[in-house]
Amino acid sequence: MDEEYDVIVLGTGLKECILSGLLSVDGLKVLHMDRNDYYGGESTSLNLIQLYKRFRGSDKPPAHLGSSRDYNVDMIPKYIMANGALVRVLIHTDVTKYLYFKAVDGSFVYNKGKIHKVPATDMEALKSPLMGIFEKRRARKFFIYVQDYNESDPKTHDGMDLTRVTTKELIAKYGLDDNTVDFIGHALALHRDDRYLHEPALDTVKRMKLYAESLARFAGGSPYIYPLYGLGELPQAFARLSAVYGGTYMLNKPECKVEFDAEGKVCGVTSEGETAKCKKVVCDPSYLTNKVRKVGKVARAIVIMSHPIPNTNDSHSAQVILPQKQLGRKSDMYLFCCSYSHNVAPKGKFIAFVSTEAETDNPETELKAGIDLLGPVDEIFFETYDRYEPVNEPTLDNCFISTSYDATTHFESTVVDVLNMYTLITGKVLDLNVDLSAASAAEE
Repeated sequence: MDEEYDVIVLGTGLKECILSGLLSVDGLKVLHMDRNDYYGGESTSLNLIQLYKRFRGSDKPPAHLGSSRDYNVDMIPKYIMANGALVRVLIHTDVTKYLYFKAVDGSFVYNKGKIHKVPATDMEALKSPLMGIFEKRRARKFFIYVQDYNESDPKTHDGMDLTRVTTKELIAKYGLDDNTVDFIGHALALHRDDRYLHEPALDTVKRMKLYAESLARFAGGSPYIYPLYGLGELPQAFARLSAVYGGTYMLNKPECKVEFDAEGKVCGVTSEGETAKCKKVVCDPSYLTNKVRKVGKVARAIVIMSHPIPNTNDSHSAQVILPQKQLGRKSDMYLFCCSYSHNVAPKGKFIAFVSTEAETDNPETELKAGIDLLGPVDEIFFETYDRYEPVNEPTLDNCFISTSYDATTHFESTVVDVLNMYTLITGKVLDLNVDLSAASAAEE
């Protein structure tokens, strides 16, 4: 322990593990510690006995749910966009050689009380029951514009500068109604609220293109992929990667007290009476509680079922987005469902999550709209957790703190935080131009 490191990382959550891997690959000397005796922190993966211990105390799981070790229930379940930034980061570090991905069956949106497949291309728009015949034609024209749009070729811009034109103005040009805008903005572009309508349209167009390109990649029913055995595999894969580059992982290190010098700059971390010196600390909010503030709260239900989510074409893995407007809420609700086909539950069992940014103190009532879509459930657990973000100035104290995980069931917002932190820590922008074929989906 009594050595000097470039960076000490505290907590083995997904964000911390990705950063630890990136910094190790960059040649920095990294020590990675966690106060828990397991990997993953908030984003750990639990078997059935651990799940019951966490939510039911001394209760033992009933036998009809099957073997405990066949369960890998991710506490922060998020699907990965096949061509998205996270996949690029994973390939950049070469951690993909330790992981097997499998395509996710379905991507759906809740609209006027029903679940619909998200149409992502001009051809799918023409078939979608989400829109009437005239609206379909208008939507098809908009989808073709987005598909053909190339930032570096002004001929494809149709006379519009998307760094100036707002999303609302772009959509108005195609005459799309609010209902169509709702599923495009929330289920395709994956915006979490409606602020994007008043922001430059380029971001939304890029997000829509990413969705369509990811969808085409594995020719499945969704643009998402997910590791076999769940996300719990990721922190462990990064631990193996770090070891290859000479990094050190230590679990079960109590306290992990961050030490500061007279100027308020971090100078080391103390655990069990030993201090490891360092220049920088990277951690989740729980390790530096005096440098973060609470910004919100996530309400969620974790559900075990014996069937897929109804009306999702029997998808064994699926995401359903419930846009805020459809529920009369300020934030979207998300359904996540995964099953034995990704080895996260015993044969015949499905794990579902219903999550949203909490607007009340009663998760059972607040999540009802999502839970009602699931059909009969074998078991349901409710919880809320607080979300924190850093308020420190990293240039002054050299502490780089991640934000808590949000309610989304995809990785797009998480990886933005990781890339921003990487730039703050290193002063560099991570090069994400990689060969995407390096992360292939596992064969059926």
